[in-house]
Amino acid sequence: MKKSFTFVVFLLSALLSINAQNFSEYFTNKTLRIDYIFTGNTSQQAIYLEELSQLPSWAGRRTRLSELPLEGNGQITMKDLATKQCIYRTSFSSLFQEWLVTDEAKETPKGFENTFLLPYPLRPAEIEIMLYDTEQKVAANMKHIVRPDDILIHAKGASHITPHKYLVKSGSEQECIDVSILAEGYTEKDMETFYKDAGIACESLFSHEPFKTLKKKFNIVAVASPSADSGVSIPKIKQWKYTAFDSHFSTFYSDRYLTTTHVKAIHDALAGIPYEHIIILANTDEYGGGGIYNAFTLTTAHHPKFRSVVVHEFGHSFGGLADEYFYDNDDTMSDLYPLRIEPWEQNITTCVDFTSKWKDMLPKNTPIPTPVTLKDKYPIGVYEGGGYLSKGIYRPSFDCRMRTNESPSFCLVCQRAIERMIRFYTE
Repeated sequence: MKKSFTFVVFLLSALLSINAQNFSEYFTNKTLRIDYIFTGNTSQQAIYLEELSQLPSWAGRRTRLSELPLEGNGQITMKDLATKQCIYRTSFSSLFQEWLVTDEAKETPKGFENTFLLPYPLRPAEIEIMLYDTEQKVAANMKHIVRPDDILIHAKGASHITPHKYLVKSGSEQECIDVSILAEGYTEKDMETFYKDAGIACESLFSHEPFKTLKKKFNIVAVASPSADSGVSIPKIKQWKYTAFDSHFSTFYSDRYLTTTHVKAIHDALAGIPYEHIIILANTDEYGGGGIYNAFTLTTAHHPKFRSVVVHEFGHSFGGLADEYFYDNDDTMSDLYPLRIEPWEQNITTCVDFTSKWKDMLPKNTPIPTPVTLKDKYPIGVYEGGGYLSKGIYRPSFDCRMRTNESPSFCLVCQRAIERMIRFYTE
């Protein structure tokens, strides 16, 4: 009994020590950029290290370093090599993992670029990266050692910095969440239009709660990354453009899904500019966009629904929120959310572990599932349909920015989830 008690005390002390660790005890004020290639097909996946880079400063969080804001579809853990103590963790999702549920992935192996930012360690560190499948089991992982004095770690961002201007400057990069807005498909002559579009995106974001109330916790910088061509690629009409990040519509043959696989180019354009989260504006009036948790938001800038779409997609990339819309007769993406597994996204549930979601926000005696006919009585409920499925997955509100472009706001559950993320990064 005494040994058990001693072990518990030791474990609690270790956890408290990790959570209370001083940033400067383990890290210098620089960023370790790691480029990976995720490869494979439906049957087997692998992770390969491509390159290590050093950026001039660290814009990320300096507290709660060993905690995760969300589970995500993948995680990175950094440990001090000598002591094996966890000194930093982060989570993410990737386009590669979305691709794995497509028909193409059953037949053809492919590779996808992925880039992540970590604080730069003072001493040698062990990095472990893991990818999870749709059942939240480890599908691929790798470990590698980073030695901070390695002469082959490429220093970037000291020169040739992309022109940029701040739209919102609330404080230092240490105090605030740093969001960059990049130009895609804007030539040098188009940059006045880009800065105007970036201003609209910024205005739209801060018209939504909780961003509106917590605006002082953000810095927003517009980055004028130039393209050779004006516009972006639209494969369905055989239109291909030479642009900064080679983005295109029809990702996975879905006409409105606008993404890019050229992730390294995005981060190269940002070298030397403090950033944590990324919004990319595409110079097109074609409808579409995409948002991937802790990766990027990419959206059309000249479609009439631009204001709604950019906020929706940022809900994905920043807030880790799921799509709340669904299809009655289309099961194309049905494999993303097995009904026997509770999704990690905070705004959908399979009711496997509803207590971890918004159960505490439900009014007393709320019927589960909540009939659509009672949507006015129950602004927060358990409405069937979400995560692309009409049955078996539930969303917290009849309508929300994460469901339709017509909704004027995020639902209260999404607002809470986003606020938690903001406070996680800044408090």
